[in-house]
Amino acid sequence: MSYQRFTRAHRRIERPRLPRTRVGRRRLVRGVVAACVLALTPATWVYASTGDRVGTVADAPAAGVAVVFGAGLWDGKPSPYLADRLDAAVALYRAGKVKAVLVTGDNSRAAYDEPDAMRGYLVEHGVPDRNVVSDFAGFDTWDSCVRAKQVFGVDRAVLVSQGFHIRRAVALCEAAGVRSYGVGVDAPHDVTWYYGGTREVFAANKALLDAVFHPDPTFLGPKEPGVRRALAGEG
Repeated sequence: MSYQRFTRAHRRIERPRLPRTRVGRRRLVRGVVAACVLALTPATWVYASTGDRVGTVADAPAAGVAVVFGAGLWDGKPSPYLADRLDAAVALYRAGKVKAVLVTGDNSRAAYDEPDAMRGYLVEHGVPDRNVVSDFAGFDTWDSCVRAKQVFGVDRAVLVSQGFHIRRAVALCEAAGVRSYGVGVDAPHDVTWYYGGTREVFAANKALLDAVFHPDPTFLGPKEPGVRRALAGEG
């Protein structure tokens, strides 16, 4: 390559120059600020819309139903994060604040069954099997909230998840028609925690769209009486 051709190519990939005038720089700053505000608006909505409806097991009101969101399996067993959520649900049941526990998670393939693993954990820790209801199509938070309302007939619930996720869960279940209180489970500030917190900033964008447009869940299906029967004490 000749020197002239190299120079022309080099010029084509030069970095954009900052505006030279004061007015230009001011417009650039305003544009950056506006972009940041726009990007953070969904996350701000999540926090503003949930207010003081997030707390601990001790703070949670009696609601009849607890909804526990899936959080992954390790060798077919609940991951540590999921086990912490299930422990909180056990505490809610023992405290008499809920009679039914709706476990919602992914069972999109035969080899991966979050709800059954969650049910097994709860039963092992003292929650009667008849009081645990499984939602096998909780593929994301919005799907779980919509199905809780439309399939299982849940009008009011205590939601259980980690602190970085619980406000989005409350906001979405409220949008789906479920009056909700969130129990934010403590978690160690490890790699998973930082990943989850960062992910929530971006997940808030989808959450706001879901709350506004109310898309159909991946799978809805017929109504199921499991929650009603658990609340009624039916076997």
